[in-house]
Amino acid sequence: MGKRFSKEKPKSGQLEEDFLQIDSQGISGELAMEEAGFSRDKKYRNLPLVVIAGRPNVGKSTLFNRLLHRRRAITDPTPGVTRDPIQETAFINGYPVNLMDTGGFKLDRDIGSMEAVMDELVVEQTIRSLEKADVILLLLDAGLITGEDEEFIDLLRPYWKKVIAAVNKTEGGRLEEEAWNYMRFGFETLLFISAEHGDRIPELKEQLLSRLDFSAVEEDFGGEPVRVAILGKPNTGKSTLANRLTHTEASIVCDYAGTTRDVVEGSFIYKERNFQVLDTAGIRRKAKVKENVEYYSVNRAIKTLDRCEVVFLMIDAQDGLAEQDKKIAALAHDRGRGVIFVLNKWDTQEQGRKALRKAEENIRIMFGHMGYAPVIAISALEGKGMQELLNTALEMQAQLHRKIDTGSLNMALKDWVAAYPPPASRTAHFKMRYMVQTSTNPVSFLIFASRPEVVSDSYLAYIKNKIRSDLGFDKIPVMLELKASRKKWEDREKF
Repeated sequence: MGKRFSKEKPKSGQLEEDFLQIDSQGISGELAMEEAGFSRDKKYRNLPLVVIAGRPNVGKSTLFNRLLHRRRAITDPTPGVTRDPIQETAFINGYPVNLMDTGGFKLDRDIGSMEAVMDELVVEQTIRSLEKADVILLLLDAGLITGEDEEFIDLLRPYWKKVIAAVNKTEGGRLEEEAWNYMRFGFETLLFISAEHGDRIPELKEQLLSRLDFSAVEEDFGGEPVRVAILGKPNTGKSTLANRLTHTEASIVCDYAGTTRDVVEGSFIYKERNFQVLDTAGIRRKAKVKENVEYYSVNRAIKTLDRCEVVFLMIDAQDGLAEQDKKIAALAHDRGRGVIFVLNKWDTQEQGRKALRKAEENIRIMFGHMGYAPVIAISALEGKGMQELLNTALEMQAQLHRKIDTGSLNMALKDWVAAYPPPASRTAHFKMRYMVQTSTNPVSFLIFASRPEVVSDSYLAYIKNKIRSDLGFDKIPVMLELKASRKKWEDREKF
């Protein structure tokens, strides 16, 4: 049983300032957490859930970013940018909460269009989020009250005891007189805030904390999760796989390409190991990315490579490979991430080992430098291939964190050089004297050589392959750097 926490009313003097200032200094937040008994360095479970909801373009994502103290959700003047609920742990005056940004509730829908289908799916996701919420932070706009506002407020009546209402975009007292009109809906408290400028955010935080119960919060001692990013072209089944793995419907699934915009995070446990899944926007060729929203979506998808350990590169078995798959794989390889080529929708293809071998051969032809990367056929829709996929991810994660002691490395290097000596000619001759492992995740090695400038790419490839085959790194990329050996090593004939 983990440590439990109780919440006392936070001191009003420890209110945070503008979230950009706090990000650069971090002093107020750290003091508040120390008093509350929490720490950013620890993981917690059973956190209360705060859901930010409202119609499109009222500033939900801006408020989400401010409370989170970083720009996590995409913000854009275009209504309806957020689709999937985005959930993160936010520290509010030192107390950790699950904070969720939701898609906007739309009343006007072009019946029969693909956008209307998307709007319905967004509304369904939002309603599911409201049911789970401990507190619903209803965000309203300081302008005129719209039909969407009225319909959404009516939708909230069954959850009325959980609602805190805040009118946004009232910086400097702007439109406050008009904003009082929202009181006719019977809100117990109505806050006037500015998510963009930070006006009255401290008061909003006090209101949130006064409605939350932290008695069930426990420290999570489950260890660091296996971090998996699901990447690929649009419409390859990334969100279907994410939902299948997490046993949720956190990601909206639709035949419409480009459904996912923000990075949707989820978690699950497999073989007593925690997994964190990052479902990303589909990555298209740069020439096809024309909208600002898609540009930011693609950028954030690529940035998940800095947060993950293993990449599930989704390939549609019906459509086959594309040049864009090669670019995504190259990005992952260059960062030293483990890559699994996931052939999705395999249930629609000819079954049997021969068909799978042929598909794997096609992948090996296109990704010749990534012969180490496993190829796994699955059906995310039917749940086939999940066990093999997750077992392979666990193997990769273990390899990414494997550390070889220096003595064993150099014994192995001596054997490799003896089995395949460097060229004997004066112009091409070199000696490999010493090797160390410089990092894990990504796995990187440094070799000191007498003349690194004459070591051929083919000889480096040979050493890399031996590292993989002999030292247990057969499923991941290995980075290898050469450096001129120091003078004292020049005087010692190691090899």
